Amino acid sequence: MIKPGVRRASCRHYLALLLLGFSLHGNALAVQKIEFWTMSLKPKFIPYFQELVKNYEAQHPGIKLEWVDFPWDILQLKLITAIAAGTPPALVNLSVPWAEEMARDGLLEPVDALLAAPGMDNDYTDAALADLRFNGKVYGFPHYSNVNVIAYNRKILAAAGITHAPQNMDQLLAQAVLISARTGKPGYAPALGKIDGFFMQQGLDLIRDGKAVFNSPAHVALVKKLAATYKANGFLKDKLFAEDNFPAVVDAYLGGRLGLMVSAPTAIKRIQTDAPDIYAQTGIFPVPPGPTGINDGGWMFHFAIPKGVKKQQLPEIAAFARYLTSDANQLAFSRLAGVMPTTKKALANPYFKQLPANAGASEQALTVAANSMNASRSLYVAGIDDYDELRRFLVKAVEAAVTGRRDIQEALDEAVGIWNRKLQGAKLP
Repeated sequence: MIKPGVRRASCRHYLALLLLGFSLHGNALAVQKIEFWTMSLKPKFIPYFQELVKNYEAQHPGIKLEWVDFPWDILQLKLITAIAAGTPPALVNLSVPWAEEMARDGLLEPVDALLAAPGMDNDYTDAALADLRFNGKVYGFPHYSNVNVIAYNRKILAAAGITHAPQNMDQLLAQAVLISARTGKPGYAPALGKIDGFFMQQGLDLIRDGKAVFNSPAHVALVKKLAATYKANGFLKDKLFAEDNFPAVVDAYLGGRLGLMVSAPTAIKRIQTDAPDIYAQTGIFPVPPGPTGINDGGWMFHFAIPKGVKKQQLPEIAAFARYLTSDANQLAFSRLAGVMPTTKKALANPYFKQLPANAGASEQALTVAANSMNASRSLYVAGIDDYDELRRFLVKAVEAAVTGRRDIQEALDEAVGIWNRKLQGAKLP
């Protein structure tokens, strides 16, 4: 026979266990999952993100992070599918052109009110935020970018009698011609397979009021300068009009066959590793900004919040996004990846700003790049379907004009006509 007192104690014990179960269940429900996607960062950055996740979860017991990495060529499709299914990640790693397209289609959340913690100012550079501002609203938390510098071969420039950095594109082209005339080596290797960005960096629009305009007198004048430099052998002609001529450019510089190499600071590390003798005679110039003040070589990545994320979760998602792109974490990622941060404090860090006594070209490149980052922008043409196909027509026209196979005005006029037929909805030939 069970005594009444024991029964009451057992009931109280059962009730306590039941309440504890409800409590544990409630706590489990209170844990917020934040899933964030990156683009082609595995396997190199697995230790970095594992440490970042571990540290954040330790500081925020109510948050469970899940990191997912997709190859760049399938991420966009995966994201659109997840948004359509109502299961988007909390944050996704995007390039600026992808963000512009998705923001235009209403697939991203504006984050202006979330960029800084309450009562604080955000620390992102003006250029980084300008990259992500579409129709007056910001659509992401800047993560990293880059900017080009000029690596120059001291022996080649000394032989050419060049002692100072070019101040504009005209001076850069003139130096290329001078190097060729005095040393027999090409001076410069522009990425003319990306002539659209080249035009934009020089303040020349490709499209205005819905029509292609790159056959204007200003565009023709710039192509004439390129053609004159080409004719004088100022350009490295290997893969000059390829979509990616960078491997050929690096090989020429490593071999001592090129006076000036325009590249991101990461390429200087390769010179240091692969050609120590060339590295020892390498100096660094800033790339002259175009008339717009925009510096060459920017291509920013950031973390955006997809449409469909629950509104009540936005404060915690934004807090993690700010942590993910904080000064300290951007600095750590930049040092690991060889890219440039997009916060003012990270760019002001001694790693970028204080040159050691024995600084070589690699350290000099970081300092020069850091000083240029607030004018680094992602240059692209937005809002056009099949844009890559259109760009190929432009590149072919410029190639024919620069190499002297066609009259410059005629070549550009023909390409403009093709673009305008496409912009009006006609099929391309």
